[in-house]
Amino acid sequence: MVQRRLVSMAEPHLAALETVITADGWSGRISVSSGCDTAVRNANVPEDGGLAQRHLTGVQVAENRANAPGPGAVGLDVQVRTSRSRIGIALALRTEASGPANTAYHQSAGLYAHHLEVAVGEGAPVTVTKTVAVATSRDHAVSSPLAGAQAVLARAGTFEQLVADHERAWSLLLAPFIIDSDAPSQAQLILNLHVFHVLQTLTLHTAELDAGVPARGLHGEGYRGHVFWDELFVLPVLNSRLPSLARELLDYRWRRLGTARDAARAAGLSGALFPWQSGSDGTEQTPSLLYNRLSGHWLPDYSHRQRHVGLAVAYNAWQYFEATQDRGWLTQHGAELIVEVARLFASMAEHDPADDRFHLRGVMGPDEYHTGPPEHPDAGLADNAYTNVMAAWVFDQAEWIMRSVRGFDMEDLKGRLGITTAEITRWARLSRRMFVPFHGEGIISQFAGYGELRELDWAGYRRRYRNIERLDLILEAEGDSPNRYRLAKQADVLMLFYVLGEDQLTGFLARLGYPVTPEQLAATVDYYLARTAHGSTLSRVAHASVLAQRDPEQAWATFREALDADLDDTQGGTTSSGIHLGAMAGTIDVVQRSFAGLRITRDALTFTPRLPAELRRVGFQVRYRDQLLAVHLEPGRLAVTAAPGDAAPVLVRVGQQEVFLQAGQRHEFRAVP
Repeated sequence: MVQRRLVSMAEPHLAALETVITADGWSGRISVSSGCDTAVRNANVPEDGGLAQRHLTGVQVAENRANAPGPGAVGLDVQVRTSRSRIGIALALRTEASGPANTAYHQSAGLYAHHLEVAVGEGAPVTVTKTVAVATSRDHAVSSPLAGAQAVLARAGTFEQLVADHERAWSLLLAPFIIDSDAPSQAQLILNLHVFHVLQTLTLHTAELDAGVPARGLHGEGYRGHVFWDELFVLPVLNSRLPSLARELLDYRWRRLGTARDAARAAGLSGALFPWQSGSDGTEQTPSLLYNRLSGHWLPDYSHRQRHVGLAVAYNAWQYFEATQDRGWLTQHGAELIVEVARLFASMAEHDPADDRFHLRGVMGPDEYHTGPPEHPDAGLADNAYTNVMAAWVFDQAEWIMRSVRGFDMEDLKGRLGITTAEITRWARLSRRMFVPFHGEGIISQFAGYGELRELDWAGYRRRYRNIERLDLILEAEGDSPNRYRLAKQADVLMLFYVLGEDQLTGFLARLGYPVTPEQLAATVDYYLARTAHGSTLSRVAHASVLAQRDPEQAWATFREALDADLDDTQGGTTSSGIHLGAMAGTIDVVQRSFAGLRITRDALTFTPRLPAELRRVGFQVRYRDQLLAVHLEPGRLAVTAAPGDAAPVLVRVGQQEVFLQAGQRHEFRAVP
């Protein structure tokens, strides 16, 4: 038996199975069952066993010969509704055999199926093809889900035609995402796999769906489909290849601004409070409890205090604008996202006249192992460095937009949002007076008081447990808490290096009144590299990026570990609940952002390449301000070629070298590291 399966990239409402059966050394009759299981359950995550598992109601099933007009063919129509959101879903099915078939229809315990009995001769293959069309009440241009599904099925061609259309669509979609390199074959294959998974979840079809970036893609039930901050790792890849899709994913957040504003008001704050785990309506869905499988205890979950998710939304909005100069979107949607996040953090900021600094309290950073002081684990942290610096960055962007982007549309925006000169002036002050904690020899503290915590016996815990990525569970099972120790689940302070880059971070800290030396930053990197448990697949992505500029070989080793996260299920069984989409996209981004050193700034596309020994040649495409650029990098030279067209020239900078690149022009930078 040989089976080919596809979910069409050309027509997203279509899926098909082709099964070829060949009798080897015998002849007779075979029976093939084909139908639909309406009793499907969400039961792949053991920790969610006590939650609702059946989400389909109102099942209606009927045979439909019109779906399968040919001889030896059978048809079925299935209609259901989702139990909570009441979304209608319809399937129109056609199953056909390559030869005469006796058919019968059966149903049992939610399984509705046709049985096809087919004669087979020795060595003579028999083909059974099943084609399914799916439509929902959220689709456009359908009178009903069933009518929509039936229409799609009626115009579906043969399996070979579906395959040809599918492959052609994939070829066009893949072209800008292909990374051509001389990396070891295994690394290149995994990178290709990551591109595939990202594009399975996020394609041009996604733009029609009002969909966000689910942490586990569409591949499993982990986190119940909730949207976190993973777009911070995903959108850099899309901004530079499919900016129209990146815009739609940002609009997913914009459409939920009303809910985020409601959440802020409920918390006594201004602006928009985006949830850590967002449901389909934008409300906070973070569970209140977390199960520790090591101790058997249910623990309080305080991760809703990760206010930095809003900072990621604002950062992504600005990066999209920088990549595209889409002024219409900025004035209609993007600036509103940035302004409302700025308003939230401005209302959270507490001024201390003693040092004339603004402080943020009751928050959590990306490191979910620290939830508050040891004596008050539910209180949140004071002055998480990542949150404070990124809040200052958002204040700066909001002020810059209001003062630098001019025109009637900006005046309309200010009037619509009630933005005053006094508010803009306050953003300017906040952008320069946020507090940043330090300890020891100028180390940036993860949060105020971090340097006063105990050191963990890392070697001892590794000897006893080998895998210590879930230190929070290990310590709780011992009656202890991560809040007492200098450790991190994942990159936290180092996320500042990942997001802003070392040069921009240095400049921004100086602007805040904290001049830092390269030696201080190097010491900060080393400090947290030694204290991170990598309890998140995103952690090694950030670390590989940070290491690229100072130690390309160690960066490559960390990058390889990031590549293996899902393929080898390094998180200890979590991949069965769904792939980690942010980490997969992040590895693609490491190649362009870190090894090629690509950054988008206010005036240019910049490169500061640092290739490791294992990667001596890399090529990829980038969309930048309507130009399609082909980048080819190898030691000593970087070539950038602009596709022909009528787009305006763009500034490309490599170190001190820069050039305005015209459409159709090629430029080669020499003496590149």
